[in-house]
Amino acid sequence: MTALAAADRFGEYVVYEKPGEWVFAADPVGGVELDAHELRVTWNGDTSNGSWAGSPAQVIDSALAGLPLAGRNAYGWIGFEFCAWSLGSTAHVHPRATLAHLMIPRIEVRIDATGIRVSGATTDEAADILALISAAQGTALPQAHPVDVTVDPTDYQGRVATAVDEIRAGRYQKVILSRKVNLPFAVDVPSTYRLGRMNNTPARSFVLRLGGLEAAGFSPELVASVDHDRVVTTEPLAGTRAFGRGSEVDMAARADLVRDPKEIVEHAMSVQTSFAEIATVAEVDSTAVSDFMAVRERGSVQHLASTVRGRLAADRSSWDALEVLFPSVTASGIPKAGGVDAVFRLDHDQRGLYSGAVVTVSPTGAMEATLVLRAVYQNGEGAWLRAGAGVVGQSRPEREFEETCEKLGSVAPYVVRAQQH
Repeated sequence: MTALAAADRFGEYVVYEKPGEWVFAADPVGGVELDAHELRVTWNGDTSNGSWAGSPAQVIDSALAGLPLAGRNAYGWIGFEFCAWSLGSTAHVHPRATLAHLMIPRIEVRIDATGIRVSGATTDEAADILALISAAQGTALPQAHPVDVTVDPTDYQGRVATAVDEIRAGRYQKVILSRKVNLPFAVDVPSTYRLGRMNNTPARSFVLRLGGLEAAGFSPELVASVDHDRVVTTEPLAGTRAFGRGSEVDMAARADLVRDPKEIVEHAMSVQTSFAEIATVAEVDSTAVSDFMAVRERGSVQHLASTVRGRLAADRSSWDALEVLFPSVTASGIPKAGGVDAVFRLDHDQRGLYSGAVVTVSPTGAMEATLVLRAVYQNGEGAWLRAGAGVVGQSRPEREFEETCEKLGSVAPYVVRAQQH
């Protein structure tokens, strides 16, 4: 898949991995782009644009419904700022902020246990795709370029201390504050994805190039999924310790994690919020929690994890489910309105794709939205990493900073510098 992305033959693309399947979706025939004040819809080279009002989720749902998809899937991303309309924080959003960018591909390449399937390509393109995949087998891994993630010009610990004071004053219960680490060089994003994927254990993974943004990441959890049976699922992860430092150290960290009152409270609050959110769009009494407080390993860290599911009510859509679950409670705060307001005030830099979601949408209404964390980002202004930590009343700024370093360890050791031409 990284060979197809790196070949630069098929225009904009999204590579998406879920359990048992990889998809390379490329060469858009149409798309939907939503900015803070403008909706742009493209099909076969023709673009219409105009203002919009109401819910971003419903605007995108309606825009996709108006396209002649003819059974095609949609792929793309949703930025953190997408949530501002449902949570009363639009005053914080930059007027040119991109809220979402979805595309409908001409070409799809799927790889699973049964083999390789190519759709939408010409005969020559299909032959080239198979040749690229074949030639990539067994090639040497790229070399990483060291990145120092301990440099912090954003006063992260000071911002955490401010949040702790606000929490103790009763303004909200929890907020996830993050910090951005700018990289001093251009990044080879597909190669970084390849090397990073070899060293991570994500719930989902992705690499994309859409609208001037490149990103690759190793998502630890689903924000929301709606399957073909209309079952809504979210997987909140909250509570973190380092992982990958040797079996004895890892087991000691795991034991500490499952006993730590701060981490247990943080996780329980997240599960309670996710349960309440799904219940608002699910059939009565269908919402349930499973695998409560299991420990899941995600690259350089291990987390407390639970799964919450419910059956989508007959009068609700996948986009309704995403709207109530987005942003992930584990990347925003509790209650969400207060937490999101604190993020906008205290998080130093606009988030964009960080803590947003990479989204796949089928023509039948099935959807996956996977949380964008543990990722590298690049646009015309530069490349960067980003990580955060959950802040509660018991938080210590130095420990939350240490947690961001642990999470950055899922990506920073595998960043590949772009070759100069």
